[in-house]
Order: sequence, then structure tokens, then C-alpha cells
Amino acid sequence: MDMFFLDYRDPLFSIIIFFAIIFAITFFSYWWGRYKRKEDYKHLNRFLRQFRTVPSKDELKFLVSKGEMSQKSWLLLASSYYKNGEYEKAIEIYNEILKVTEKQNSKETMFLLGKTYFKAGFLERSKQIFLEILKHYPRTPQALHYLLLVYEYMRDYKSAAEVLEPLDELQEDVALDSLYLGVLQLLNDTSVPESKKTEQLIKLYEQNHQLTYTIFEYLFRVDKALAWKHLENSKAELLLDILWNLDRKDLNLDIISKNGYLRELYSAKGYLDLAASSSVFEFDILIKLEGKANATLSFEYVCESCKGVYPFAFSRCKVCHAIDTQRIEWSLSRDYIKDFSEENNSFQ
Repeated sequence: MDMFFLDYRDPLFSIIIFFAIIFAITFFSYWWGRYKRKEDYKHLNRFLRQFRTVPSKDELKFLVSKGEMSQKSWLLLASSYYKNGEYEKAIEIYNEILKVTEKQNSKETMFLLGKTYFKAGFLERSKQIFLEILKHYPRTPQALHYLLLVYEYMRDYKSAAEVLEPLDELQEDVALDSLYLGVLQLLNDTSVPESKKTEQLIKLYEQNHQLTYTIFEYLFRVDKALAWKHLENSKAELLLDILWNLDRKDLNLDIISKNGYLRELYSAKGYLDLAASSSVFEFDILIKLEGKANATLSFEYVCESCKGVYPFAFSRCKVCHAIDTQRIEWSLSRDYIKDFSEENNSFQ
């Protein structure tokens, strides 16, 4: 039986003690690590919980003034809320930062607050912020650009045009903005008769050859004959969706027959039989189908400046605010309007 008992001077006893100590240290380290990770997670969760819901003004004021996070960190957090569309949280943070920031260092935060108000749709508040910035820092082109956008969205085109003057003095290129505001003001002026509007729009277009979509969308809506008369062959692709959706009775056969692109377009539409094929893949498929399949073209609108994609046409990009940068992209799709029409006819 003595073989089962070890003397403390036995080398094997030392080895057992050594491994026992290693096991104890490993065991303690493992569970201590788990405990610390759990506590750290709880602390982080408690910290983040206060940002998952909008804090009250008093809570936010306390958090900002407490100074546990630097002002830069608060600005990054507000920017994150802004990018995620949580404008209310971003606005609250910017407002509280301004309360604890010295006036001479508040320009950047005020600008971000004005941008957020604009994005959230609070145009009047946004206007007041940018006017306040320009009152103290008149040579601030970024604030002037946003003030112009605010006036444009408020349809105060006269005030928007006044903003172009200081921008011009700051060596900013405002020629396209000036033309665009002039066209918008004309289109929204209810005191000007349609005949006068179309006359002035054509004059503006022939002088500048810009804003093709904006001008011809209106012309094809109110005076299709006049629109066809002034349509340039090279601009047809820019107006593809407008031309595609015209009724058969509104076509100008003389102009179409002289333009290869238009012949292919309306042969693909099924209105005419003037082309047997097309270099445009989608047109070629529709021409070959000869109306035997329920197919049509669907359209998307891409901003060539920021590459944003939209389901609706635009004159000014909603993201980068660039003017006249729209490009139309098209693809084959099922003609649901024709489906709906055929279903209605089947019940008659």
C-alpha cells in the first residue's frame, strides 16, 4: 500500500504539485477572462444603450458637458446618425455641442446642423442657420451653396438668384445654376401663359443647349408639335423615356423617318415598321419579337456625377446636388400596363 503514498521529497511529488499549480492558474485565468469580458460587455452595452433611443435634452446636455467623450467623438457619432437617416438624434447632439462650444469655434458644427435640418426637411430652420453662419463668415461658399438649395426647395427663386452674386464674387461657376433657377422660375410662374413659357424655354435652350430633359419634358407635355420641331437628333437618347411613352397619335412621322435611332425606337415599340434590326440590344430583341411577347422597356435614372440611381427623373441630383447630370438606363421588362388592360377587357 505504501506505493500509493508519496513522500514530499519524492521527485514525482514535485511534478504533481507543478502541474496542479499550472492547472489552478489556467483555470483561474480562464474564468477571470470570461468574467472580465462579461463585465466589459455589460459596461459597453450600458454605454451604447443611451444612444439607441433619443436621450432627453437634459440627458444629452449632461452627457456632452460631462466630457467623457471628446467633441470630435460626438461629431463622429452625430455624423453616423446623419448617414443612417436618424436626423433627430444628430440635431440634438449638434445643438448640445453648440451650447458648450465657444462661439468662434462653432462654425463647423453650425454648418453640420444646417445640413441636417435641410436633409430632414426643416427648411426654415436650415435657412436661419446658414444665414447666421454667413452673418459672421460671409466668405463661406459651402454655406452659400446650401442656402441656395434651401431657397430653391422653398421655391423662393428670387432669393436663390441673389445668392448667386456672392458665389460669383468668390469665383464659383454659377452659369448653370443661374440658367436652372431661371427655368424653374419660369415653369412655376402661373402668371405667364403656356405659349409664352414655351417660347422663352425654346429661346433659352437654343442659347445654351443645356437642361434638355427639363425643357423638353415640359414641351412634350404642353405642345408636342413644337417639341418635335425643335428636337435635335443627337438629343433623342437623353429623352428616351419621354419619347417611348408618347401615344401613337403624337408621333411626327416626317422627323422619325429621317432619324435612324427614332426609326429603331418606334419599330421596337411596335408603332411603326421602319427597321428590321437595331444596334441597341433591347430594341433589337423587341423588333424581333414583333409584339408576340408581353415586353416593354423600363427605365432608371443615373447621376453621372455621383453614380446615384433613382426610379424617377430629376433635374438636380438629390444626393450630390449636381444639375443636368441625368443619364437614362433602360432594360427589358414585362408590360404590366398591357397585362392590366387585357384583364379588364376579359371581364367586359
